[in-house]
Amino acid sequence: MNKNTETFLQMSRENLSKTISSSLTFNDTREEELINFTSFFFNTHISILFKYPTFILLTNMHSSMGYSTQSFSCLCLLLCFVCIQAQDLQTYIVQLHPHGATRTPFSSKQQWHFSFLAKAVSSGEQDSSSRLLYSYHSAMEGFAARLTEDEVELLRECKDVLSIRAERRLEVQTTYSYKFLGLSPTREGAWLKSGFGRGAIIGVLDTGVWPESPSFDDHGMPPAPQKWRGICQGGQDFNSSSCNRKLIGARFFRKGHRVASMTSSPDAVEEYVSPRDSHGHGTHTASTAGGATVPLAGVLRNGAGEARGMAPGGHIAIYKVCWFSGCYSSDILAAMDVAIRDGVDILSLSLGGFPIPLYDDTIAIGSFRAMEHGISVICAAGNNGPIQSSVANGAPWIATIGASTLDRRFPASVQLGNGKFLYGESLYPGKKVPSSRKSLEIVYIRDKDKGSEFCLRGTLSKAQVRGKMVVCDRGVNGRAEKGQVVKEAGGAAMILANTAINLEEDSVDVHVLPATLIGFDESIQLQNYLNSTKRPTARFLFGGMVIGKSRAPAVAQFSSRGPSYTDPSILKPDLIAPGVNIIAAWPQNLGPSGLPEDSRRVNFTVMSGTSMACPHVSGIAALLHSAHPKWTPAAIRSALVTTADTADHLGKPIMDGDAPAKFFAAGAGQVNPGRAIDPGLIYDIQVDEYITHLCTIGYRNSEVFSITHRNVSCHDILQKNRGFSLNYPSISITFRKGMTRKMIKRRVTNVGNPNSTYSVDVVAPEGVKVRVKPRRLIFKHVNQSLSYRVWFISRKKIESKRMSFAEGQLTWLGVRNKATKVRSPISVTWASMK
Repeated sequence: MNKNTETFLQMSRENLSKTISSSLTFNDTREEELINFTSFFFNTHISILFKYPTFILLTNMHSSMGYSTQSFSCLCLLLCFVCIQAQDLQTYIVQLHPHGATRTPFSSKQQWHFSFLAKAVSSGEQDSSSRLLYSYHSAMEGFAARLTEDEVELLRECKDVLSIRAERRLEVQTTYSYKFLGLSPTREGAWLKSGFGRGAIIGVLDTGVWPESPSFDDHGMPPAPQKWRGICQGGQDFNSSSCNRKLIGARFFRKGHRVASMTSSPDAVEEYVSPRDSHGHGTHTASTAGGATVPLAGVLRNGAGEARGMAPGGHIAIYKVCWFSGCYSSDILAAMDVAIRDGVDILSLSLGGFPIPLYDDTIAIGSFRAMEHGISVICAAGNNGPIQSSVANGAPWIATIGASTLDRRFPASVQLGNGKFLYGESLYPGKKVPSSRKSLEIVYIRDKDKGSEFCLRGTLSKAQVRGKMVVCDRGVNGRAEKGQVVKEAGGAAMILANTAINLEEDSVDVHVLPATLIGFDESIQLQNYLNSTKRPTARFLFGGMVIGKSRAPAVAQFSSRGPSYTDPSILKPDLIAPGVNIIAAWPQNLGPSGLPEDSRRVNFTVMSGTSMACPHVSGIAALLHSAHPKWTPAAIRSALVTTADTADHLGKPIMDGDAPAKFFAAGAGQVNPGRAIDPGLIYDIQVDEYITHLCTIGYRNSEVFSITHRNVSCHDILQKNRGFSLNYPSISITFRKGMTRKMIKRRVTNVGNPNSTYSVDVVAPEGVKVRVKPRRLIFKHVNQSLSYRVWFISRKKIESKRMSFAEGQLTWLGVRNKATKVRSPISVTWASMK
């Protein structure tokens, strides 16, 4: 197969993945199953095309479809042109030296950027500037443009070009959760101390916003802060009057998406060319972070309560970067570039992919610039759990958030014909629909060639399912979509059965027909019952909403896990927050299931994912910023990490499945806003310390420059900073072959009472001896900093072919104020490589 064909195949695979994945609702947390299915479908079908020359295929089209010779010739030319364009032109992000010598002759940075295109693009093309998509100035110096591979190679040789990165496509990854986290409008705590986040500006990069949602009502809100420089960008069904004192700004970025997605949205949902949200994900996350108070909020009379964002007094700025085909890195970087200049205080990014090196990661690079400007960047850890080292957005200047559960349940049990009960959950309003409780015959159609066990479109026969309760396995297509497929085939109800991949994960949906989700253990019991009788039957028992009767929080199974692939010396994720079955605002162009066919309309719906966990922490970070406006992003992250809870609401360890959660799953633990607002001590980090850290983990000078825009010599830095360890609030130690001792240094700053004394308490990891010096810290005034050292001595032999891990913790306890506990998790790794 020649190179062009391989390129075409790869592009076709990617486009097919985009097309199929776009049919999923964003709250489907098993997208890796979809990708596997896409690859299988492509490899078994598309190869047929390459058994025949293209000309034969076109000739067959000519004869069978009745084209005239002239029309056919035009068609051939058009197809050839499109193929050449599709194969040759791609979007690249070109990073330039911020103080480049070639900049001087040009009147503006954009003209400077144009000059590089003029050098690279063929002289036969009259207007090379049309290739430019974005000019970047704040998040990075450089531009995004459509280029061929040859043009990329020419640009690489140009002076002041630091790096060129191909476009990367990322994916988007609460009536009760504020109460679950201990936030109260009446008791003294984080809300009252911060004025409910008053004055803080939360920038949300997502799918846009539905501005008419009651969660964005600005009643009682003050005007935007004077520093705000953003705009309310008009567009399709969106104008400047769509913004208010709550929703103070909105922009959209689609150039990267537009050139990468040559076709229109594959579903029936209209894609608004404006900040207006077509998919609901952005409306949901924005309202979770900073939504206003909305009484009597719920989903079709389920989960009713008073909805509030984490920072209900904060302002929201929307940056729409995600579209039907995903979120493109050129658009994301453009949004971060503008948000920095607009004056946001918090950036919330519920999007990401699998981890890549920091110097290739546009989010890591853009967030470094944001951090330099005092902006806290909060990112989702990703939904690729429980795969080890799947955690994304792992830069040490980013707060990386995993997902946890609530103690709120929506029981919808299945009573089998033999009298046994299977526990399930659903947000279908079955309690209000008497017919949903009828006993029905169960069918489970297994045709692996068609995928009927997954209830894929076109795989269910009406003759087999009409009027029956259909069992659908999870995987491949969206959970709610399966119910629509059953409904269209004439089925009366659905049991959605978890597989060995999903285990007991309980992400619920607002199904379009009576349905419930059962765990893997219940799925096995259901199969046993189906095999035991010729005419199995069942009925549903919908229980509404139940609070406080289940253990929580627990780590969501889909939440991505550490250790960090990009930087194992930093413990990621940092912490967890509610991300399962979160009820928040929803647009009026979609039904609560998110399906185009769903004609129901609601102001709120339920979603699950680290996408939902991220804005919880973004809102809480806004509270900390309001209460402590001079704190750095590192100080805010430190307060969140060192005060996180390691126990659930029953006082028992937070669980991950059937076992206590490890740090690689839960980070420091569950976010606790009440304690984070007054942490006692913080671990602050200066910008130069991040640079030193990048040198210590082996980054080259050019790679450090790509991230930081600082021209440094790592050799000199390492010589001056022997034994350096980043002043991170968590501790991660690796013993490689031949190592038995390691020392780290930490520095804590008093942000509590002026005269404070702390004593250390250490729970040593198994196989490690830990010594701390000094064991007591005495502070005389606020903002005083003191240092301590920790020695780790390994008593364990390193196994030759595998890594092993152990955990412990180091806590500074207030001597006078016993309630103040500043806890750092300790993670130890033994690796066989040197």
